[in-house]
This record gives sequence, structure tokens and C-alpha cells, in this order.
Amino acid sequence: MNKQIIAHDEREMEEIGIDLAQRLQDGSLVSLVGTLGAGKTTLTKGIAKGLLITELVVSPSYLLARQYEGRMPLYHIDAYRISSLDELVEVGLDDLLPPEHGVSVVEWPERIDGILEISDIVVRIDLLDDQARRVEITQQ
Repeated sequence: MNKQIIAHDEREMEEIGIDLAQRLQDGSLVSLVGTLGAGKTTLTKGIAKGLLITELVVSPSYLLARQYEGRMPLYHIDAYRISSLDELVEVGLDDLLPPEHGVSVVEWPERIDGILEISDIVVRIDLLDDQARRVEITQQ
């Protein structure tokens, strides 16, 4: 699956995430690439909805990772404050890349060497204007 979509608002970003969730299975690793404010967390909210998660999904920025339960676990990881694979191992998150059970979604994967290469799906989000985003989904 390689496709490009224009999302005109947050609702459409969530819908893309809901659709993407239908393609995920245990052990899936999804990398979200985009600038600050691009919509990575909004897309993750949609993935969570697609996985039947009812909890409020928020950015894991200061916690590095959050776990949610639905039809399978969702691990939402923010790698912005991680600068190496060794640091990831130190905080115990390496077991989630990829997870044995559930789905891991990583924001800022480019901060850690090798994450993009082992991802099952890479989503690149580009700002087009205040609301619109170009979303490019690549299955590896």
C-alpha cells in the first residue's frame, strides 16, 4: 500500500488513521514523520479509534510512551527526546520496536537510527497550509 492523501482538517486526519488501523496486526510498527504540529498525534488518535480504543489519546512527549488497550494494545512512542538506540534500550522501550503483541506508533522516528528501516508502515505528513496536510503512506 503506497498512497498519498490530502487531509483538509483534523477530522480527515483521524479518518486516515481509522482506515490505517484496519491494516495493522500484532507486531506492526508504524513510523510518523512530520514537523511539529503536522498532525502526528491526531493521526494516532484515529489509529486508536480504529483499534476500538475509547481512552483519550494524548501526546506522550514527556513520558516517552503511552499504552492504550483496544482490540489489541497500542503503544504510542515519542522519540523526540531520544537520541540513540542505546537510550531507547536504557528506558526499556526497545521491546516495543516492533512489539511482540500489539501495535507501536512512533513519532519522530528519524531521531533513532534504524527505526524507519524496520517500520512496517511509514507515514510522512507535510503541512500545506493552516489546516490541510499531505499524507503519504508507504508500506515497506
